[in-house]
Amino acid sequence: MTQIALIRHGSTAWNKEKRSQGQTDNPLDQEGREQAALLAARLAEESWDAIYASDLERASETARVIADRLGIQEIHLDPRLREMGGGQVEGTTEEERVAKWGADWSLLDLGKEHPDTGASRGKAALEDILRQHPNGRVIVVSHGAVLRNTLRALVPELDISVKLGNTSITRMVHQDQAWQCELYNCSAHLE
Repeated sequence: MTQIALIRHGSTAWNKEKRSQGQTDNPLDQEGREQAALLAARLAEESWDAIYASDLERASETARVIADRLGIQEIHLDPRLREMGGGQVEGTTEEERVAKWGADWSLLDLGKEHPDTGASRGKAALEDILRQHPNGRVIVVSHGAVLRNTLRALVPELDISVKLGNTSITRMVHQDQAWQCELYNCSAHLE
């Protein structure tokens, strides 16, 4: 049995401004660093074998905070764990999108990455992690949309309608050739 803790990165200034980040490389804000420290304290109550993260700064910085607390030297950066590409939407707020493209902007292509593409690369990354860490316990720090699309592909019956919160934990178990979700979107460490 392999256990994987899927983590969404800590908060950023663009999260607060409700700007679409996509693959724009933004750092954590002060609150995001504090969230990461609280998450690291929670994760330190258990034993972990490895940490993987998106190579975008907000995820890799969250992973660094966790790794420092856990005493894990190496963070494996994987671009397949990057957020979904937002195309022309990146950097805009909902209000700006409606003003520019109309109320039905979300139906337009605008260069956004297709959900199935994000799911496919997220799934491939997790399958490689499984091969590298059979029966291991691994932390994966990534982004909300790519994680939700990956979960949709791995556990189709899982209700992913609730967006993942910053530094939330989703626990996945791979056993008998199947994925199960033990915990979804838990942010108890922030309370």
